[in-house]
Amino acid sequence: MNGKRDYYELLGVGRNASDEEFKKAYRQLALKYHPDRNPGDKQAEEKFKEVSEAYRVLSDPEKKAQYDRFGHAAFDGGNPFGAGFDFTSGFEDIFGDIFGDFFSTSTGRRRTRAQRGEDLRYNMDISFEEAAFGTEKKIKIPLYKSCETCQGSGAKPGTSPRTCSTCHGRGQVSFQQGFFSVSRTCSQCRGQGTIIGEPCSACTGAGKVRKFHTLGVKIPAGVDTGSLLKLRGEGQSGSLGGPSGDLYVALKVQAHPIFVRDGLEIICEVPISFHQAALGAEIEIPTLHGKVKLKVPPGTQSGKVFRLRGKGLKEVHGYQQGDQHVRLSVETPTHLTAKQKELLREFAALAGEEIHPLSKGFFEKVKLIFG
Repeated sequence: MNGKRDYYELLGVGRNASDEEFKKAYRQLALKYHPDRNPGDKQAEEKFKEVSEAYRVLSDPEKKAQYDRFGHAAFDGGNPFGAGFDFTSGFEDIFGDIFGDFFSTSTGRRRTRAQRGEDLRYNMDISFEEAAFGTEKKIKIPLYKSCETCQGSGAKPGTSPRTCSTCHGRGQVSFQQGFFSVSRTCSQCRGQGTIIGEPCSACTGAGKVRKFHTLGVKIPAGVDTGSLLKLRGEGQSGSLGGPSGDLYVALKVQAHPIFVRDGLEIICEVPISFHQAALGAEIEIPTLHGKVKLKVPPGTQSGKVFRLRGKGLKEVHGYQQGDQHVRLSVETPTHLTAKQKELLREFAALAGEEIHPLSKGFFEKVKLIFG
């Protein structure tokens, strides 16, 4: 076990915290421990790195799921930020995210960076059979796309956004505070640098409109409730040329009226009559792959389990195939006629104890224990 502290403990949030709570906790700690606020303080610098690492993992749904399941062991021997992540470049991005609204750059202009689009989650119900054999579903995803009427400008066709007179197109207003030139987002244009005088009627000046995108989702055989399918680049569109987010499809498998799933195994309880159990019989058993014949030997007791090899579920992206377990339940007859009751009494009188070995053995043990 490594010496790292729990990521949730580092940020001071619970495991069920919202994205906004994660972000708020991280920003407060990052501002507190940032090296520029603590020059020469190695402990503060290490603390800043720790909370930054914790936020990088917990703000990524895929990495968070791995961490929740395996803890720090999920990233042992590897970079928790994924291939290609460099702490120096990440450090600069974090600096920009936190202080971008407060400190001006060397040019005096607000730095604008490409932003990745938001991830989306879609909850999908599928049938037991669809989970067993796989399927393809069509879903409609609401997305914000660039407005075709104004070409994404937000301005009424034939007009253009005008330069903000307050910040003169910079998106920020600056003033001197001590040794720093402090900048704040312009309240007039909200950091855009331009103001739309006549908004586009189609998008009301937003530059984007909400549309539904139809998408085909391939569901592999063997999935179960809780399975999460990741579709890269199918989330919300990025801004300023940034990449689109991802779409996560969360699956919920509906219950089956006959079969119960246990991993790759399927359990099926089948009722048989008293005479079938006593005399033996050949019965039809339902499986996901069709009906099969099962020979029930004479004297079969209720609860006896038979295995049907290869009639279970297939492992996702694997070659392993589960089995089906058939549990027989001997059904006690009800609503007997007078003649049937008479025949059963006659049978009981003829039977004695010799044909009931289980009952005989049980009561012999009781006698030995209790006298």
